[in-house]
Amino acid sequence: MSNYFPLYIYNSLKREKEIFKSINPSFVGMYVCGPTVYGDPHLGHARSAITYDVIFRYLKHLGYQVRYVKNITDVGHLEEEDTEEGEDKISKKARLEKLEPMEVAQYYTLKYREAVQLLGCLPPNIEPIASGHITEQIDIIKKLINKGFAYESKGSVYFDVVKYAKSYNYGELSGKVLEDLMTGTRKIAGQEEKINPVDFALWKKNKDGHLMNWGSPWGEGFPGWHLECTAMSEKYLGVPFDIHGGGMDLQFPHHECEIAQCQGAYDQPPVNYWIHNNMLTLNGQKMSKSLNNFINLEEFFTGHHPLLTKPFSPMVVRFFILQAHYRSTLDFSSEALESSEKGYKRLMAALKNLREIKRVSKEIKGMLDKEVDHALAKFHVNMSDDFNTAKALARVFDLVTIINRLHDKSETGDISYNSLRKLKKELPILVIEVLGIKEEKSGDDIHLPKLMDLIIELRERARSQKDFDTADLIRSRLQKINIVLNDGLDKTTFSID
Repeated sequence: MSNYFPLYIYNSLKREKEIFKSINPSFVGMYVCGPTVYGDPHLGHARSAITYDVIFRYLKHLGYQVRYVKNITDVGHLEEEDTEEGEDKISKKARLEKLEPMEVAQYYTLKYREAVQLLGCLPPNIEPIASGHITEQIDIIKKLINKGFAYESKGSVYFDVVKYAKSYNYGELSGKVLEDLMTGTRKIAGQEEKINPVDFALWKKNKDGHLMNWGSPWGEGFPGWHLECTAMSEKYLGVPFDIHGGGMDLQFPHHECEIAQCQGAYDQPPVNYWIHNNMLTLNGQKMSKSLNNFINLEEFFTGHHPLLTKPFSPMVVRFFILQAHYRSTLDFSSEALESSEKGYKRLMAALKNLREIKRVSKEIKGMLDKEVDHALAKFHVNMSDDFNTAKALARVFDLVTIINRLHDKSETGDISYNSLRKLKKELPILVIEVLGIKEEKSGDDIHLPKLMDLIIELRERARSQKDFDTADLIRSRLQKINIVLNDGLDKTTFSID
């Protein structure tokens, strides 16, 4: 499809990298499991959103027309995921807050969208919600019942895993062994409704005052969490489609159940390539509210958390996440974010320097031409090797070094006119459009140059009047907020450290 390099994707189903071939040569259908909207968006949400945003961006960069579908779960996700017991997560939040469940879902959906937009993520082409696709889910349940893979029990409907496993390989994605699951499943209340303890819910009967309910052929109830994604991906992308993404923690049971539902209903697997991003840790520990090491995105942006030394902007968070390959564990610390902030600022400064470099003469070649071509080519090699943003960023910084060398010299004879033009054209595309890293300008940033002009003028007046105490006070106070004054022969300029 592209003029670059063959694209290889690590397929979690096959546990190996495979060359990517879309079902339609010019089109890619991609479905990603989005958030269950009952709480503030956090760093885990950010990693998933940024991972699939970059994949979306790179596929488009390669020339594909991409239909990117990312769902919102607003019903059916119960507290006990493994046993499918307990309250619906959104219903519980609504009960505690004395709100309607859809008030909770709407509030946190808007917060999630605002956060990922600040992180530079493009909106998906379609963002369906689970409660808006009840009819489609009921239709799939009917198919599964008719084919013998599902059964009704006391007003609920369950998927018959043991019967399915006689025809298909249940556990092929997660590596789980059905016999082990059968012997390892503990007995809990409500399991007597199931033929087998490993069977999972397709439709749950309304009981215990569940706040969200719909009519169905089996009575009042609500859909199972796993079924929602099967219904929405099939509706908007068909069966099979190209790419299904999500967090590694969703491999089992969520994605394993999606495969079973689709195989059972349509006699074919749902998708050709499964992609899973890895987890985040904080100082080596899994992020968890129970461990008191949980930080939501708003706290990152404001710095209002005891584990943070300062606020970190959305682009710094994005830069930090892209420094690791999406399949590797990413360990957060405030120190790591401070390092990312320096790298981000260095990159933005280099893009500014690149705009300022001028080349008038048109020599055929320069000493740095091969280095520029090599770094640009390797960027695409790395991104085409399972979207390796860590290595791709390293190639970007190879170019940053070249840019700074050129900018620091008054003579740019080390690079040809054509190579400089190529660098000026392609690097911003790779950084801004592919990686989604852009310059952030707050209201303070916009007014800062004019404000600093005034401060420098007042300091110059103090110096001309030999009021050196005031001049030194201005310099030292600015240094405390990381603004450095640079006294040159003709004028004083400032920089942000």
